[in-house]
Amino acid sequence: MITSTFFVASILSGGFLSPGVLLVLVIVMIPVSLYAQFRVSSTYNRNAKIPSRGGITGKEAAEAVMASAGITDVSIEMTDGHLTDHYDPINKQLVLSEENYLGTSLAALGVAAHEAGHAIQHKIGYSMLHFRMALVPATNFVSRALPIVMLAGFFLARGLTGMLLDIAILCYAVLTLFQLVTLPVEFDASRRAKAQLVELGILDRDEMGGVNETLDAAALTYVAAFVSSLLYLLYLLSSRRD
Repeated sequence: MITSTFFVASILSGGFLSPGVLLVLVIVMIPVSLYAQFRVSSTYNRNAKIPSRGGITGKEAAEAVMASAGITDVSIEMTDGHLTDHYDPINKQLVLSEENYLGTSLAALGVAAHEAGHAIQHKIGYSMLHFRMALVPATNFVSRALPIVMLAGFFLARGLTGMLLDIAILCYAVLTLFQLVTLPVEFDASRRAKAQLVELGILDRDEMGGVNETLDAAALTYVAAFVSSLLYLLYLLSSRRD
């Protein structure tokens, strides 16, 4: 699959965009990515101030969503930090930040249900989630290796050339593939969350605006991360061609 991604990216970087144009696009994506981060934070903060009518907590919402899917072997844990919520498929833990674990807001319930959506994906064997899990070791490795490669290129070769350029391309191919696979995983979890919140009576349909806004803003960050990674991969491939 990495080879396929590399091949497709090579074709895309083939003759339409020069390295200079691609570099400009990469630079343009920096404020776009920052905007995506700002939007998810501001949207979350706004909807975190709107309490749900039912008054149940994020923990209770996640429990209800998982129970409806017959999930009984996933624990729900509370952690510190802001928007540190995640699902751990290895240890079967749904981890919620304190504000979402205890919170009763539209934002808290949306995030909690989204993470429960990942637990449902795991239970039913959702292929893209398992694909992403399989990519995690390689992604973690290249994420640690990439800064070293970049520094070596700057101090030793005064730029990425030769073998260092090839290593950087391979690293970005892995990262881009991971970001690509992440998109359907996150979109599907949000779709499941939105449906379950209404079907289980956790939220009324007219309360879903705040949930939709929060989860859609979060989705934008994943799209921005993928586009940024893809553009830089194309830039590196174009540089190698010259």
